[in-house]
Amino acid sequence: MSVKEATKAAPAPTRATPEPPRPAKRHRNWDEVPRWQIYLPLGIYLLFTLIPFYWILLFSLRPAGSTSLVPWPVTFDHFEKVWTERSFGTYFQNSVLVGVVTLLMTTLVALAGGYALARFNFRIKRAFMLGLLCSQFVPGALLLVPLFEIFAELQMINSLGSIIIAETVFQLPLSMILISNFIKNVPYSLEEAAWVDGCNRMTAFRIVVLPLLRPGLIAVGSFAFVHSWNHFLFALMFLNNQEKQTIPVGLNTLMGADSVDLGALAAGGIIAAVPVVIVFAFIQKWLITGFSAGAVKG
Repeated sequence: MSVKEATKAAPAPTRATPEPPRPAKRHRNWDEVPRWQIYLPLGIYLLFTLIPFYWILLFSLRPAGSTSLVPWPVTFDHFEKVWTERSFGTYFQNSVLVGVVTLLMTTLVALAGGYALARFNFRIKRAFMLGLLCSQFVPGALLLVPLFEIFAELQMINSLGSIIIAETVFQLPLSMILISNFIKNVPYSLEEAAWVDGCNRMTAFRIVVLPLLRPGLIAVGSFAFVHSWNHFLFALMFLNNQEKQTIPVGLNTLMGADSVDLGALAAGGIIAAVPVVIVFAFIQKWLITGFSAGAVKG
C-alpha cells in the first residue's frame, strides 16, 4: 500500500471539544453587606433614641405616684396643670412669636446679604466671609454682658424684642453663607435673560431667582426657628417678667431646689417638642435639599 493510500485510509483526527469557560468567581464589593449588618446598628440606635421619648410620654400620661411601665389609666392632668397653673399657654405664645419673627428677619436679611456675596465682587469680600465664619466660634455666653448693657441703654430689657434681635444676629452668619452658596447654584444667565427682556435687577431676582431658592429659604428659616425656640440663655438673662418668658425658661421653673414634679416636667417637654416635630415632618424634603445645596462650594 502506498503512502498516499495509507493516508486516505487513516481516520481523520477528532477535534477536542473545548471545555465551557468557568464562571469567574464573584467578589463581594465593600458596599454589598448583609442586611442584618445594616439593620442591627440602626435598630440599636433607634432603640436608644426612642426610649427617652417613651419615658417622657410615660411620665406625662400616667397618674402621679404611679410606677407602672405602661401609661394606664391615661390621664391628662399634668398637661392641664402646666398649661393653666404654670402659665405654659403664655410661654407657648411668646415662643411662637419669638420664633416666627426671628425666622422672618433672619431670612430677609440673609437673603439680601447672601445675594450680595454671590453676585458681586468687592475688595473686602474674602475678609468679610472669613469674619462670618469666625463669628461661629464665639459662644453666646461671652457676649451676654455687652448685650445686656446695650439693651439696657435702649430700654429693651424684659422685652421680647431683645430676644428677637439677639437671636437674629447670632443666626445671620451661617444663614447668609448657606443662602449665598445656594444662589451661586442658580445660573447667572437666567438673570441676564430677564434683563434682556426688560426686567431690572430686583424684578429679575423676584421672578427668576427667588422661586428657585425655596428649599434654601426653608432650610435657613427652619434652622433659625428651632434655634430661637430652644434657646434658653438669652431668655433667662434678658426677661424678668413671667408673662414675657418662653418655654425653655418655663421648663426651668418646674425644677425646684428640693423636688421636681416629673409629671409636669414631662408634660412641658412634650408641649415644647411636638410643634417642632410636626413642622419638621412637613418640611423635611425641602430641608434636606436646602442644606445639601447650600453646602456645595460655589
